[in-house]
Amino acid sequence: MVQSNATDVDAYLAEVSDDRKVVLARLRELCRAELTGFTEVMAYGMPAYERDGVAEIAFASQKQYISFYLMRGDVRDAFAERLAGQDMGKGCLRFREPERVDLDLVRDLLRATAAAPGQVC
Repeated sequence: MVQSNATDVDAYLAEVSDDRKVVLARLRELCRAELTGFTEVMAYGMPAYERDGVAEIAFASQKQYISFYLMRGDVRDAFAERLAGQDMGKGCLRFREPERVDLDLVRDLLRATAAAPGQVC
C-alpha cells in the first residue's frame, strides 16, 4: 500500500497486511500516547498527527518498508547521532522489516516533537 483511500486510521489499519498490522497499531498507540494536544488525521493517504492544523508526524505501510515521517528538522538534528545508523531520508525513517521498527527511538522522537512546537519542513 503506497497511498490509502481510508477515511480514518481504523480503516487504514484494517487494510494493511497482517505481518505489518501489529507494529503499525503500536506506532499509532505511541503517537496517541505521546502527542498530547495533537489531532489524528488521514493526510496524503496515511495516518498523520497535527498540531494547530500542521502535520508533524505520520507513518505508513509502503511497498518495501514501514515509514515513519518526522517533519521537524529541529528534532531530526537533535537526534542526529541516534539516527545516523538508520535508513533515513530527509524526513522519512524507513524500516524494511516490521520486527525491526525501533519503538524506543520512535517514542523518544515523539516525546521531543511533543515537547515544543517547531518549524516543519
